[in-house]
Amino acid sequence: MPSLQFKGKNIIWNHHQSPLLPTHTLDLNNDLSYNAKNANGNLIVEGDNLLALKALLPEYQGKVDCIYIDPPYNTGNEGWVYNDKVNSPMIKDWIGQTVGKEAEDFTRHDKWLCMMTPRLKLLHQMLSDKGVIFVSIDDNEQANLKLLMNEIWGEENFIGQVVWRKKYGIQNDAKYFSTSHEYVLVFAKKLENIEFNLLDRTETQNARYSNPDNDERGDWTSGDLLVKTYNENTDYEIKTPSGKVVAPTNGGCWRVNKEKFEEMLLDSRIWFGKDGNGVPRVKRFLTEVQQGITSTTFWDYEEVGHTDGSKKALKEIFDGKDYFDYPKPVDLVKKCIKLTTSKSSIILDSFAGSGTTAQAVLELNKEDGGNRKFVLVQMPEEVKPDTPAGKYCVENNLPLKISSITRERVRLAIEKKINPDVVDSGALEGLETERKEIGFEYYNLGTPLDSWSIISSQNNSDLPSFQKLAGYLWKNLTGEKKEFKPFKTKGVDQYLLGEYQGEKVFMLYEADLEKLEGRELCMSLPIAKELEELYPNTPKLVYSPTCYLDDWHREKYQTRYINYPFGV
Repeated sequence: MPSLQFKGKNIIWNHHQSPLLPTHTLDLNNDLSYNAKNANGNLIVEGDNLLALKALLPEYQGKVDCIYIDPPYNTGNEGWVYNDKVNSPMIKDWIGQTVGKEAEDFTRHDKWLCMMTPRLKLLHQMLSDKGVIFVSIDDNEQANLKLLMNEIWGEENFIGQVVWRKKYGIQNDAKYFSTSHEYVLVFAKKLENIEFNLLDRTETQNARYSNPDNDERGDWTSGDLLVKTYNENTDYEIKTPSGKVVAPTNGGCWRVNKEKFEEMLLDSRIWFGKDGNGVPRVKRFLTEVQQGITSTTFWDYEEVGHTDGSKKALKEIFDGKDYFDYPKPVDLVKKCIKLTTSKSSIILDSFAGSGTTAQAVLELNKEDGGNRKFVLVQMPEEVKPDTPAGKYCVENNLPLKISSITRERVRLAIEKKINPDVVDSGALEGLETERKEIGFEYYNLGTPLDSWSIISSQNNSDLPSFQKLAGYLWKNLTGEKKEFKPFKTKGVDQYLLGEYQGEKVFMLYEADLEKLEGRELCMSLPIAKELEELYPNTPKLVYSPTCYLDDWHREKYQTRYINYPFGV
């Protein structure tokens, strides 16, 4: 398979697994969460999306059924919210730190590919075995993206490339072509596991069916009985009700043999026209056709929306104010979700932008009674206080960040679009209760959990809490999520995490530099004896900064030791 070469590829290719990319805690922000008690798995994460994806990986690896992302298109045009090229301060800093001085000579395409590669690799790990990713892109990077995804996802897992007609007008001042489309690249985690859902039949499609002969089986439409491929067994004359005799012409023949035709005639499945004098046609009943349609790779704005409409819809949510230049239509994202998810799927968007994906998930749940969950990630790039978005943040006491606008769009979509009657009346008690059933949790990236961050900490506040480190360690050890609460016991038993594969698991840790640097939290003979008194003849696994217990005593007290942070 051909591979894509770009500057920095050798450095960036396995960066997602590098110790230089630490896992961070995710810290719940109660102030920015909305109706968090009813979040039901919906969450927004504020932070660099590479670090956020790494933080989400322990919980979401292999569990996401649909990913939709709308990354920067690398157009070279500056936008208000996005620099739609790889020139934003956070991305430039990240590339400089990760790739080094070599990055100064990169083209914008090299930089874009360096930015996308580790993020796509983590997204690949997030997908379930039946999962599908949709990536919006335009001509600036479409060719590069296709080759890059072939390498990461596997060429054999390419499903298709959708063309979205996004404009209804012509740009007469365009230098060459008036571009009216973008693309959506679609890849599966494992193509053999994919079975797309059918889309709902439209009113236009159903309008083709009628019942002119009052058939008790209901509405129908007619199709050709003639075929062009000749078969002697299906070449015969047919007498119409009016007495007219018709036969295939121009080397064609009928679709069925004479015996089958007679059966269909008796079953009133042949139509000769209202006057009984036409060429016979086959009646196809609406109740018998596939109750859904297969998607094509051409998505017109009449079906999934256009850029102008999506911008107006977003302004409507924000009471006529314009905060995002290029929001995607809700119906575009909704179609991606409809095709590939069940009613309980998790949908991820790591370039959340204006929050379209969250609204698409919530609207679809409202339509079909589903319980899908959204996970959004948005970079916390700052906005200036004198910009429209900055003024909105100041007026609403929100941090001056793009992620604040993302959060507000989701909140307002819940209040205005999911349950609009509540907002309109404010007095319908039943609907008010319904609105409260929808919410989301808001997280910030917290403390890094890598070895260097722990051993180089200068203050206790720089250290991860026992609960955070224990949760991370337990997830890595068992693959299961577990919430840990503050200490309720004293002595060595307070460090018990649980039992796994026949071993009692302990982590001798407190967010206290003095204790970590001393002997109090080290695996020692007194601690081994205390553990044995509490849990006699029981195998024990102990995480500790240092071990002063020799092999003989470890065996005697059935104690296995793993160093942290280096062994975690």
